Amino acid sequence: MTTKLFGEPVRRREDPRLLTGQGRYLDDLGGDALAAAFVRSPHAHARIRDIDVSAAIDVDGLVAIYTWEDLPALLAQPLPLLIPHPALTHGRTAHPLARDLVRHVGEPVVMVVARDRYLAEDACALIRVDYEILKPVVGVEEAAQSAQLVHGDVPGNVGAHLVQEVPSAAGLGAREAIETAPHTLAFRLDIERSASMPLEGRGVYARWDADDRSLRVYTSTQTSTSVRMAIAAKLGLPLPKVEVIAPDVGGGFGVKIVHPWPEEVLVPWAAILLDREVKWAEDRREHFVSSAHERAQVQSVRVGFDDDGRVLGLEVNILHDHGAYTPYGIIVPIITSTQLLGPYKIGAYRVEFSSIYTNTVQVTPYRGAGRPQAVFCMERTMDHIAAHLGADRTAVREVNFIRPDEFPYDQGLIFQDGRPLIYDSGDYPESLRMLKELIGWDSFPEAKAQAAAEGRRIGIGIGCYVEGTGVGPYEGGHVQITSDGRVHVSTGLTSQGQGHETVFAQIAAAELGVPLERVSVVTGDTRRFGYAVGTFASRAAVMSGNAIALACRKVREKALRIAADALEAAPGDLEIVDGEVRVLGAPGSSIPLATVAVLSNPLRYAFDEEAARATQFAGTSAFDRPPVEEGQEPGLEGRDYYSPLRSTFASGMHAAIVETDPLTAEIRILRYAVVHDCGNLINPMIVEGQIHGGVAQGVGGALYERMVYDEHGQLLNASFMDFLMPYATEIPRVETAHLQTPSPLNPLGIKGAGEAGVIPVSAVIASAIEDAEGIGIDRMPISPSDLFDLRRASTGRSTSET
Repeated sequence: MTTKLFGEPVRRREDPRLLTGQGRYLDDLGGDALAAAFVRSPHAHARIRDIDVSAAIDVDGLVAIYTWEDLPALLAQPLPLLIPHPALTHGRTAHPLARDLVRHVGEPVVMVVARDRYLAEDACALIRVDYEILKPVVGVEEAAQSAQLVHGDVPGNVGAHLVQEVPSAAGLGAREAIETAPHTLAFRLDIERSASMPLEGRGVYARWDADDRSLRVYTSTQTSTSVRMAIAAKLGLPLPKVEVIAPDVGGGFGVKIVHPWPEEVLVPWAAILLDREVKWAEDRREHFVSSAHERAQVQSVRVGFDDDGRVLGLEVNILHDHGAYTPYGIIVPIITSTQLLGPYKIGAYRVEFSSIYTNTVQVTPYRGAGRPQAVFCMERTMDHIAAHLGADRTAVREVNFIRPDEFPYDQGLIFQDGRPLIYDSGDYPESLRMLKELIGWDSFPEAKAQAAAEGRRIGIGIGCYVEGTGVGPYEGGHVQITSDGRVHVSTGLTSQGQGHETVFAQIAAAELGVPLERVSVVTGDTRRFGYAVGTFASRAAVMSGNAIALACRKVREKALRIAADALEAAPGDLEIVDGEVRVLGAPGSSIPLATVAVLSNPLRYAFDEEAARATQFAGTSAFDRPPVEEGQEPGLEGRDYYSPLRSTFASGMHAAIVETDPLTAEIRILRYAVVHDCGNLINPMIVEGQIHGGVAQGVGGALYERMVYDEHGQLLNASFMDFLMPYATEIPRVETAHLQTPSPLNPLGIKGAGEAGVIPVSAVIASAIEDAEGIGIDRMPISPSDLFDLRRASTGRSTSET
């Protein structure tokens, strides 16, 4: 690389536009479009006996009303099961509009199109659906034991069941290793249901060109190329006739990776049928009851260990609540069951999970995607071991760490990408040393004693994690240098605020030796790049970043070859600095990249003075070879793809100091420290932002956010009045340090960072509260009321020791 842009804390280029109101979000588009609204089920489980639309027919401005019976054959089928898996033996997905049964509150039953949204909602209110109410199944344990079925053809409500086991080096299974260990513990850990809450909900806007028979769809999504393919498949359209564009997206956090949502096929279908523009934007109530949730799991743990705290055997049984449908497969419990091992060498490991249907909103990945549950399980286990032995919690972790000289380290499991769980790089002992120094771990006992003397309760907690990032199968990048010297970069994955416009420009500027301000970046537009996977799983920088770097290297090689002819030098004697190709050691002998771009495209016609330099009589081409040589293309541009052998594995460690009020049981975070390793840093400032945002989201998951269902399957807190999220006043200043162990698996040596901040927070806060209170914390999130109740019941701890 010829510049220092890679690794520099460059300010985010997209922020001035977004912060001054110049963004273009879904609801900023289609001001004259017809509006769609939906009649959604008020019941968690019911049979649809009749739908009466007669009272809505006379609503002024009504355009159309659709039920399942109106849908064409392809659209009337269930939506795709996106990620099949052999263990998902009873995968089920919803119809775009409910057919005979509704299986959760909020399921769409009728679609209404009207002149505006107000009229569409008025019509919805007049439609009468006659339901036969059925008994709902709520709660994962009830579902696993209940004779009531969410789907009549799914025995025991079990959608999937999977066991993975890795024996010890001595060949012992986990159960045998536990039984023969000097010490054993057994306990249960719970994580409750929560959900991502992006500032902007989901939304779709569709335009049909009847003359060209082409469709353009704007959607607030994390995966525009996949939505494009889903729309083409469901509506029976040729793929080249479908364009999907993700405009500015106001947050995703996983909920917008699901595709196609019912609305993403219904709104375009209505636009085609009516030959009118149609738009739908989700309101907040709809987001609560008809999008997706995550996190809810019950985890039963048995562990055997020696006198030093070294884990000899670990067995974990997981009940995963996947709600009413499984559109995204069983990725969440697979991640939990494999990422649970964290940075540790476990003697023998057995994990078993059952993924269970309930009459609640479907479960799909939410930032962290199964890892917060996994880390809560493993880190609470480490704390239990330390408490049993009377050992320092960091010492127990240290003795179990994978050592730096043991990489690559094969955990013996199959990860969510279907490939072996092999860690590529890391230095976990060094991360722990840095964290202890950052938080002041060794001096904390004195601080705790001083606080106690003042009548205050404080505690310190720790959590370690490893995060699989950069999952495949691929991403691509296209780079073009135009005759004005500008660099145009495009990639298929989408952006929801991560800073892609900045980091991808940094990569391109560094690879090509051009000023950053000459680089523009486009993401999520299938007109510019048609093949991609999407933005999720901390994969954007690893996947598209490396693809863009590879595409830049193609362009750079071509530019040097063309410039070599013009400068009468060998390509190896050239460099690119500040947008000029120079002969090494001869600063006066140079040619601008803009001119190289002109020369790369032999022309017959002169459009301007620059173009005249590349025309057929300009004398710029040799007569002994064609203007465009065999195997070459006109223009200074390149396209490439990056497809990894397997995932890269970032890692990190968090620590927190909390204070619990002796009277009110309020919980306050006094300090929060993070050490993170995502390989080579493209932009440290953006990584810091990702960590800070993730920690804020993790604090929400640890102390505030929970979805509360009653026995009837009604979500009791489906509004921001009742679903609590932290304000800035609840988020501590996050102290960070970075360790860089480059990944050997990709050209840039990078790993993902998008989810790092959120993953261990519940485990860290639980550890700190337990240290402050001396009371076992085995369920998250925890509120002051929960802590108050735990204090009263502190003699009935659930941990059994043998």
